[in-house]
Amino acid sequence: MSEETKGDDAEKMSAAARLFDVRRVIGGLFVVYGVIVTVRGIFDGGAEINKAQGVRINLWMGLAMLALGGFFLLWLRLSPTEVRAPRPDSTDETGPQTPEGN
Repeated sequence: MSEETKGDDAEKMSAAARLFDVRRVIGGLFVVYGVIVTVRGIFDGGAEINKAQGVRINLWMGLAMLALGGFFLLWLRLSPTEVRAPRPDSTDETGPQTPEGN
């Protein structure tokens, strides 16, 4: 393989690792659900508030979910994923290497 092809493969691996970082998935889900629950909490009626003993629980939990999701996304931003390059002796164009003498 040429050096240019190896560089492209490394870029693709790095992009895939960043895309599927668990912090991005968890943070994104918490932000989306946090927005939904917060909006629901803003428009809670009196019956829902009385059911929760006077606490606007949807609003508070939505805000907490937004804060947690924001924390995960901030953590990802401040400490990005480092992709380790594969060892050059572990694989070749012909496939995995086997130890000699077996």
